[in-house]
This record gives sequence, C-alpha cells and structure tokens, in this order.
Amino acid sequence: MAPRRPSALRALLASDEPSVRWKARVGVLGEDPDSVAIRRLRAQVRRSERVRALIEGHNQAPPPAYAKWGGAHWVLAALTDLGCPAGEPDLRPLADEVLSAWLEPRYFRECGSARGRSRAVPVLDGRARRCASQQGSALMSVVRLGLDDGRAARLVERLLHWQWPDGGWNCDLRAGATTSSVHETLLPMRGLAAFADCTGDADARAAAGRAAQVLLTRRLVFGRSDGRLIDREWGRLHYPPYWHYDLLAGLRGLGEAGLLGDPRCVPALDLLQALELPGGGWPAHHRYYTTGRATSGHDYVDWGGASATRMNPWVTADALAVLRAAGRG
Repeated sequence: MAPRRPSALRALLASDEPSVRWKARVGVLGEDPDSVAIRRLRAQVRRSERVRALIEGHNQAPPPAYAKWGGAHWVLAALTDLGCPAGEPDLRPLADEVLSAWLEPRYFRECGSARGRSRAVPVLDGRARRCASQQGSALMSVVRLGLDDGRAARLVERLLHWQWPDGGWNCDLRAGATTSSVHETLLPMRGLAAFADCTGDADARAAAGRAAQVLLTRRLVFGRSDGRLIDREWGRLHYPPYWHYDLLAGLRGLGEAGLLGDPRCVPALDLLQALELPGGGWPAHHRYYTTGRATSGHDYVDWGGASATRMNPWVTADALAVLRAAGRG
C-alpha cells in the first residue's frame, strides 16, 4: 500500500456512514461479504439516515421512474451501490416500478424510422438505437438487491437482442453511427455480469465480455488513434456518476467483469493513481446532482459535494477497491 493510503482507509473505516464502512471493509480489506459481521453492517446501511432519506424522499411524491435523480430507477441504483441488504420487502415496489417501466410493450416492438421511437425501438442499418443503460442499470439493481421476480431474464433478452456488432449499445439516431457508446455500454455490461454471477448464465457472461471490449479498445478513456484523453470529463471523478461515464466508473465495471488484469487497463489505472490527493484519498471533481429543491437533477441526499482538493469518501472507497483488485493496493 502506498504511503498516503493508510490515512484514507482509516478515515473510511471511522466514517459515520455505514455504506462507506461497508465499501471499505468488503471492497478494500476484502472481508467476506457473507460473514455475520458484514451482514450486520449491511443492516446498519438499511437503517441509515441516508437510505431512509432516499426512500422517503421518493415515496412522499413519487416522480416518473426515470426522473433525474429522484425517480425509482435512480433510488434503486443508489441503494444498490450503498450496499443495502438483499431481499428487503419494502423495496419491492421500487423494483416493480422500474421493471415495469423498462419492459413496456414498446421495447418489444421495432420500427425503421427515428420518428417512431416513442412507440418502438428504431432499428437503423441493422442496429437497434436504444439507451440500454436504462435496462442495464435496472438489471444490475434487481439482481444485486435480490429483487428479481423472474423479469430480469427478460431484460437480459432485450440487451442481447439490441447488442451491436462491436459489443456495445448506442441510442444515436444517425443512420451512419456504427460505433457503440461507452455511456450506453457500461451499465449493460455491469448488469449482465451481475446476472451471470448470480445465475451462471453463459450467454449473459459472454455478452458482458463482448461489451468490455468497447471500453478496453479505448484503454477506457484514451483515443484509439492518437492516445489522448477522449473527453476531459472522463478523466475526472464523480459520485454518483448516474448514467455518465468516467475513468473510475469504467474501471469498476471492468473489475466486476474480472478484467482489471488486462494490460489495456494499465494507462487508466496509472491515471487513477495520479489523481490521488497529496494528503491521501480521491476527490469528486464534479457532480451531476443538485440539492435543496425539487427540480430536474435534484437528489434527495448530498453525496459530499465536489472539490478538487477534498477527499470524497465514496470515490475514495471505490478507487481503493479498484486498485486492490488490480494488485496495486
């Protein structure tokens, strides 16, 4: 472990947030996620003020399922990342809302024009134009939270049906678009990997592996032709990333797929290490949410804000977990 990291880890383990301690103990220290101690910690996560605020904030006046960032889709994703225990009965209405939203009949119909996208999935030049991050995130959430009522397999079938030849997905309606989007590929990859881990499904595992190539051929964030950072924002850190893509989000996804040992991850891992703060830990450079009023982009909780000089506990826990999984911890 590098000299600066023990102080950051101590801060995580001493956090008032049970979710931060869960991430540190399981992801960084490698404690058995099924041990009695960790199950007790996850029960604390469920009772925590943060989790209560997310659920109660949504339930007071439920917005549409995909409303940013208060809809059931995003609340369920947050609960998944925070380490909520699996199989919680009072979370089933959230899961039902999300599954119903992303398995509407229109996602089983196809059309040959972008004009019909509100009623069917456009298929242009043989490629389905679909924001598959939506189905992918839902799949990951219901599987990891133990809330699958049998419909997760239908999400898997849709994702496999829509997968592009290069392994990913894209909702770009331009007929000439032939390359998958990392934004639309990361969450389906994570969802399919989670489903495969849970069920042993070989098709889902293979599809997740094909999706990983979309990230790996770019060395996660670098141009294939010139080697430069593709998007400045991809080289910065955020929490939560929601549907957005960045360096750490990509590394986490590849870690879940068991691919951090691929040599194409090396430049991204180097960059992540270079972003460590002088005093230890990693920041959230930017944020995608607002707090304090119910507008689009409003979250029910504050995730530590954004500062290039201040450690964010969730970013730090995820960064340390990635580096440990890559053998750099």
